[in-house]
Amino acid sequence: MELMVLLNALVTRLLFVLHSLIGVWRVTAVKKEPKYWLLALLNLLLCLETGLTLKFKQGRGYKWFSPAIFLYLICIVPSLWLLEIHHGTQYCGNEPGAVQVNVSNQDFNQSRESSHGSEGTDHHIIQTAKVFVNQLSTICETVWTLALHQTFLLLLVVGRWLLPIGVEITRDQLSQLLLMFVGTAADILEFASETLDIEDVRKNYALINAILAVWTWSMLQFPLDLAVQHIGCKPSTSARRIPSLLLCRYSAELWNIGVSLFIQDGPFFIVRSILMGHFRIFNQMLVFFTAKNILVVTLQLYRLAVITLDFRTTVLQKSRKGEVCCCPCEPYEARAHATGRQENEMKEFVAVPPKEESQAPSEDH
Repeated sequence: MELMVLLNALVTRLLFVLHSLIGVWRVTAVKKEPKYWLLALLNLLLCLETGLTLKFKQGRGYKWFSPAIFLYLICIVPSLWLLEIHHGTQYCGNEPGAVQVNVSNQDFNQSRESSHGSEGTDHHIIQTAKVFVNQLSTICETVWTLALHQTFLLLLVVGRWLLPIGVEITRDQLSQLLLMFVGTAADILEFASETLDIEDVRKNYALINAILAVWTWSMLQFPLDLAVQHIGCKPSTSARRIPSLLLCRYSAELWNIGVSLFIQDGPFFIVRSILMGHFRIFNQMLVFFTAKNILVVTLQLYRLAVITLDFRTTVLQKSRKGEVCCCPCEPYEARAHATGRQENEMKEFVAVPPKEESQAPSEDH
C-alpha cells in the first residue's frame, strides 16, 4: 500500500510538471522569445514540495489544503495568461494542411535517407519526433489555448483523485469533492471560453485582464477541501458563542455558499453584468449564463437563510428547555458527559440489587 501511495504521489506531480512545461513551450513558440522558458523554473517549487511531502508525510496529503494543486496553479496559470493576452494578435492560417503535407514529405525523404546508415533506426526515431512536434506547431493557436484550458481543468480533477488522501479525509468525502470539482470546472471553462471569445472583449485589453483576474480568483477553490470537511471545534467558553456554534455545525455548507457567492458565481455575475450594462455586449449565451448566475446566487442566499433560521430555532428550543446548546461537531464533550452518566447509572444499578431478588429469599423462609 505504501508503494502505491508513493507511486501515485510521484506520477500525479509528474503529470503536473509535464503539463506546465507544455504551456511554457507554447508561450515560447507564440512569443518567439527564449526568455519565456524561465517560467519553467516555477516547477522547482513543485519539486521542492514533492520532496518535503515524501519526507514528512510519506506522500500523503494535508488537512484542508493541497500544496501540490496550489503549486500546479502557480506553474500553469502564468502561461495561460500570456496565451490569452496574445490571443488578440495571433493569426491562424486558413490552409494549415499544406504545411502538414510538406512536413510529411520531408519526413518521408529523411526516413528513406536515414535507413541506409548504421544508426538509421535511432535517427529515424529522432526525426519522427521532430516532425511530430512541427506538426503540433502548425495547429491554430486558439485551438492550442482552448486545449490547454480543457486539459488543465481535467488534470485538476484527475490529479486530485490520484493524489493520496490524508488521514483527515475519507474516501466518501473525496468522492463528493471530486463530483463538486467536475461541476465547478465546467462552469469555469464556460466562463473563460464564452466570455473571452466575444470579439468586443478581445479589443479591450483592460477587459481581458479583468476577466483573467476573476478566472484566476475562481481557481483558488481547488486546493481547499473545506467543502466536505467540518471544522473540529473544541469546547471552550468562546466556542459557545452563536456565530462560532453556527460555523461549527454548518462549516461545510457555509463554505460552499461562500465559494459560490464570493469566488465563483458572484464574481462571474458581476463581470457579465458589466459587459451587458456598461459595454452593451449582448448575445444569447451571455444572457443565459448571467441568468444562471442570478439563479445560483439567489438559491445560495435562500440556503443561507434556511440554515440560519433552522439553527436559531434549535438554539431557542434548547434555551427554553434549559439545556446547554452544544455543537454537533463537538462529540468530545457530549460523549464524555454521556459516557460519565451512563457509567454512574450502571454502577448504581449493579450496586443496588433489584427489589424482587432481595425479597425472594425472605419469602422462602
